[in-house]
Amino acid sequence: METKSKSYKESVLGQLEPAAVFSFFEEICHIPHGSGNTERISSYCESFAKDRGLECRRDEIGNVIIRKDGAVGYEDREPVILQGHMDMVCVAEEGYEIDFEKEGLKLRVDGDIISAEGTSLGGDDGIAVAMALALLDSEMIPHPPLEVVLTVDEEVGMLGAAAIDLSDLKGRRLLNLDSEDEGYLLVSCAGGATVTASLPIHPDADSKPVLTGILQVAGLRGGHSGVEIDKGRANACMLLGRALEHLEMTAKQAGYRILLGALHGGGKDNAIPDQAQAEFIVSMAQEGDDAAFDLIGHDAASKEREDSLRERLNRTVEECRRIFRSEYAKTEPDMEVKLTLKEAKGEQGKDIKGGAVADASCSGKMISMLRLLPNGIQKMSQDIPGLVQTSLNLGILETVEERLDASFSVRSSLASEKEEMILRIRRLMYELGGSVSVAGDYPAWEYKQDSPLRDLMRKVFIAQYGKEPVMQSIHAGVECGLFAAKLPQMDGVSFGPDMKDIHSPKETMDVASVKRTWEYLLAVLKEM
Repeated sequence: METKSKSYKESVLGQLEPAAVFSFFEEICHIPHGSGNTERISSYCESFAKDRGLECRRDEIGNVIIRKDGAVGYEDREPVILQGHMDMVCVAEEGYEIDFEKEGLKLRVDGDIISAEGTSLGGDDGIAVAMALALLDSEMIPHPPLEVVLTVDEEVGMLGAAAIDLSDLKGRRLLNLDSEDEGYLLVSCAGGATVTASLPIHPDADSKPVLTGILQVAGLRGGHSGVEIDKGRANACMLLGRALEHLEMTAKQAGYRILLGALHGGGKDNAIPDQAQAEFIVSMAQEGDDAAFDLIGHDAASKEREDSLRERLNRTVEECRRIFRSEYAKTEPDMEVKLTLKEAKGEQGKDIKGGAVADASCSGKMISMLRLLPNGIQKMSQDIPGLVQTSLNLGILETVEERLDASFSVRSSLASEKEEMILRIRRLMYELGGSVSVAGDYPAWEYKQDSPLRDLMRKVFIAQYGKEPVMQSIHAGVECGLFAAKLPQMDGVSFGPDMKDIHSPKETMDVASVKRTWEYLLAVLKEM
């Protein structure tokens, strides 16, 4: 595989410094490398190593470990592990057409800021891979023996780090390049798991639709469910549930019922959903429908005309939009809540893209699932001011075959609280007649009281920046916890350049910050 970069004439980033880092980053961006689609980027890294005569090991799932001897004068020093992940979160703006499985990204530079046209950028963690390759490619940089570990599928539960065999690594000092705030040295993080709640869908057999509808929540900011969970941003899937409940109540008051078809929202469990949608039909209520439902004074005898029903449903959604935008006035200024209603022309289910709709009981449970499942911050740390201790994010909502799946990223600095959240989800789904599965469970990275590496990096930071770094513990997960569990006595620090709105189409990376972070990395390696 060709591993040399495109000429600077063809390159978007060709005039940026450090040239080697941005050259490799641009090349990486041209390779599709979303989570679960890392074969090509893994092969690229393996070929890079072989072309340069470097020792390389690639495992069966695509993790790559590349070794390089120490520079002259550094041959006998203790090895250092340089680590990042190859996959990215692939998110596109609504209406932007791209096949992430086959197409690379279209980069753009605006002043000192790099972004991608219509999509997430993948600076998390493409910049780590680029820095590692630039370091391995150079013969001019002083450094100890290097063990570069590039993992796959970090963004979907750290699957690569969980599966990788590290038994042949000699280093115990880890430099993780998976942070997004320059000036911060990350020294501990939360553990987490991907939890999927599933509800079986029982199709309706005999309802005659009066209207078909599509309810959409869109235009939200989204973001990383660990880094931005405390920013007050709305979750489109949760707002969809609120709006559906209000539609359900309005329909009941008029003597009708809402039967749900396909629901979908979000795209990654660890990304706050910026959009969600529900398809449904409206049919006449039948005798005995939810007789115990007494929240809105349901009048089963009322027979509203269809045009009146349309007006009431549209007013309900407009009121939801007003309320939601008021609640999130500062964080979600571009929020939209839209209802599209059409006259039903066919039999039940024929006007719904997702096929048959759920029956009345199941539709109610689907709404209950969205309304009652916990979401967002659950507890703040009592030890570290401002640190989220436990949270969860409903990141993916989708109708799959004959079930509704809601996938959560559950995070906590305490294993017991992470387990408690999983148990709460299990209990609710049990009561609704559903089930729960857990995947990608990873441990927290605990703070190390005695850390020579942290002390060294602090000293080098002060020398370069003229100020103290911020020692940080974060709520987001990084692979250091899994590495620490596999490498006894590991001493690790995570750092990186400034990136904003990662895991969203608004993701950006700061060019000057990349340059300073690169210089800092080289200075640290020189002192090791």
